Amino acid sequence: MNYKVKLDLVNRVEEYNFDAVARQANGAAWLKSGNTVILATVVIDETEFVSEDFLPLTVQYIEKTYAAGKFPGGFFKRETKPSDFETLTSRIVDRSLRPLFPKGFSNPIQISIMVLSADEEADLQVLALNAASAALFVSDININNSVTAVRIAQINGETIINPTGVQLKESTLDLYLSGSKNDMLMIEMRTIGGVKTEVLSTGMMDPMVDPEMLSNIVTTHNSNAVNEDDLIRLLDLAQNYLCDANTKYEESFKEHSKECFELEFKLNSVNEEIATYIRANHAEDITKAINEMAKSERSNALRNIRKNIIKTKTDFVEDEVKKAIESVKRDAVRAQILNDKVRADGRSLTQVRPITIETNVLPSAHSSCLFTRGETQALVILTLGGIKDSQMFEALTSKETQNETFMVHYNFPGFSVGEPSPIGAPRRRELGHGNLGKRALEPILDNPVHTIRLVSEILESNGSSSMATVCGGWMALRAGDVNVSDPIAGIAMGMVSEGDKYSILSDIMGLEDHDGDMDFKVAGSKEGITALQMDIKLGGISLDVLKEALYQAKEGRSHIIDLMLDAEEKIELNDGTLPCGDFFDICPTTVGDIIGQAGKTIREIIEKFEVGIDIDRTSGKVKVSGKSKNGVKGAREYIENIATKAKEEKVTYNVGDKAKGTVKKIVDFGAFIGLPGGIDGLLHISKVANHKVDKVSDVLSEGEEIEVEILEFKGNKISLGRA
Repeated sequence: MNYKVKLDLVNRVEEYNFDAVARQANGAAWLKSGNTVILATVVIDETEFVSEDFLPLTVQYIEKTYAAGKFPGGFFKRETKPSDFETLTSRIVDRSLRPLFPKGFSNPIQISIMVLSADEEADLQVLALNAASAALFVSDININNSVTAVRIAQINGETIINPTGVQLKESTLDLYLSGSKNDMLMIEMRTIGGVKTEVLSTGMMDPMVDPEMLSNIVTTHNSNAVNEDDLIRLLDLAQNYLCDANTKYEESFKEHSKECFELEFKLNSVNEEIATYIRANHAEDITKAINEMAKSERSNALRNIRKNIIKTKTDFVEDEVKKAIESVKRDAVRAQILNDKVRADGRSLTQVRPITIETNVLPSAHSSCLFTRGETQALVILTLGGIKDSQMFEALTSKETQNETFMVHYNFPGFSVGEPSPIGAPRRRELGHGNLGKRALEPILDNPVHTIRLVSEILESNGSSSMATVCGGWMALRAGDVNVSDPIAGIAMGMVSEGDKYSILSDIMGLEDHDGDMDFKVAGSKEGITALQMDIKLGGISLDVLKEALYQAKEGRSHIIDLMLDAEEKIELNDGTLPCGDFFDICPTTVGDIIGQAGKTIREIIEKFEVGIDIDRTSGKVKVSGKSKNGVKGAREYIENIATKAKEEKVTYNVGDKAKGTVKKIVDFGAFIGLPGGIDGLLHISKVANHKVDKVSDVLSEGEEIEVEILEFKGNKISLGRA
């Protein structure tokens, strides 16, 4: 491949070719970075037009398993439905590129991103957006701004731009931004703490698990939250990087751009005659509908206003009346906020809607929380399980199959917004909101002994159901007696701006999201932020305004957390259904005694106490979980008694020590000798006698007592010689 453009970026080199493959697409970019190769294509339907209120943009990010030398997992050996990572990456690219298209653009457009080769060092989400933006920039579609992405990590206090995949695993921060030369368009952030599982395979012990196949689970806990000032400094750093990177992209790609064709825009124009009539005759009715009614009542009131106007003015077209009412309503909402500092429901700019919290409303669930904030209501249910209940998945840039032990699933049925839509598989938005909830709550999990699943059923929605999921999720964790390091709440922020005037809104409702200029979701503790997500409708936002929004969000979070802490004191556990777990340490040298010969001892413990047991041989960490507290407590005491007794009986040996042992087993290459204290060592055939021996059985017999000397330690193995 003859690469036409080579860009040296911070910690990464990207090489592009624009006219070697996919030449019938409107635009295509072949991107190589390290051993990763991505093909991005852009195709537009020039003849079809969709509604002027909607940009028909479709983004598909697709991973091919052959890119990492793998077969697809599962029964079918062909890629089928997209993984969660593919769906979330498609969503990130969509949200980053959608602001580039001008109002009135209504031709169907599809952006496809295929990962053809991948390595462990690659940041596929950053490269996917860069490739897609490059393909769009050089296409014959008249989009002249590039958008790039950057990821920022922090390792041991050091800030790293564009970390590798390996570095990101060691980071306490994952900050992903996309933007143009002048504007930040999208932010995704999470702090990394809680459970970090490196390799997960068989895990939970049961009678069928070979003790030699025990997984080595490396579990660490690090609760993190980024304070607002530090985050602003990182965003400033990222914005400078994006400016420099986009300048390089545009200068390098310009000569490879195709000649653009003229597009027809279908602007959503408002009939000013009708709008003037509505302002003169129905402004008061619209203001009343905005300020005095609930969401469903407001919709009915606006619909009735439209019907009355059509009856009175028979020459008006209904569709134009509808657009005019929407325009007048939008102007009224925004003017009231900017000029009077009062919102449609009468709240001040910083006021949070009334909140009610009820816990364990579902007696047969492990725990539950019904969290209601205004007209938004989330029922969040907790289920606890063992390692076998974790979600197995494969990542393209990882060799091992991995298990997800903390899951947040978000469901948004149509009835929550009064729509008669069918309930089906989760869509991109549902996966995205669930992922946001997971990122917000995962850092504060304190050494969990279970696989944890939270399911958020949105029963009513009028703004910020994802943040209700975060709040209800934390309450469900506490109602399930799950240890956490900090209380976490979420709040959605909005903004309305005209010229130099702007107002920042706390806890936005649907009307303010629809008619406002920003949707900014912030989750965290009273001290800092664990996750955030921002989409800008304006095309950009200054860091000063963003800082103000972050601190206003902090005040709102603190208010919500105080209410949640009050509700926590009233929790009554579902003792009859709630499983129990315990986490403790034993001396690693006693793990073999707990497992027993061929796993006999640990199977007996599992059966006797009806528990699941997970042991890390290296660290001696033990996780016990079961359906009853007595069973978990009994299993722990039993294990600790075995470990204590075994430790007392252990005999410590050093190189050069001599001891009498018993020949336990003879093999071709030597004999295994049982030493006092239950320790075995290998007497190699070359050490059996002072002369060369052809067969060990010619010199030794099983059960014979001999004197040996400790020659060497190799890990857990002892090498012996004849004394």
